[in-house]
Amino acid sequence: MTARIYKPAKNAMQSGKAKTKDWQLEYDAQEPRQIESLMGWTSSADMRQQIRLRFSTKEEAVAYCERHGIPYRVLPEKHAVRQAMAYSDNFAFNRRSPWTH
Repeated sequence: MTARIYKPAKNAMQSGKAKTKDWQLEYDAQEPRQIESLMGWTSSADMRQQIRLRFSTKEEAVAYCERHGIPYRVLPEKHAVRQAMAYSDNFAFNRRSPWTH
């Protein structure tokens, strides 16, 4: 019943940074998921996989685990490095690869 404490990365479908400032606590899977033979859905009897707790700081999440006796591991933050680019840069003469239709 180990818990993971991490800061989620921005979803690829998001343009903003909503829900990326909080730290999340999730439990690791205790048993593997099973494929239901009739419908082909995946299921599990482990209800802790459905729990996601959010904390504003990493220290709050760690304190919660220590207060309730939950073994935990803290994953490092992941920062995406993006280069700022304007639309006109697509048509620049010094572009690395030529832009064609």
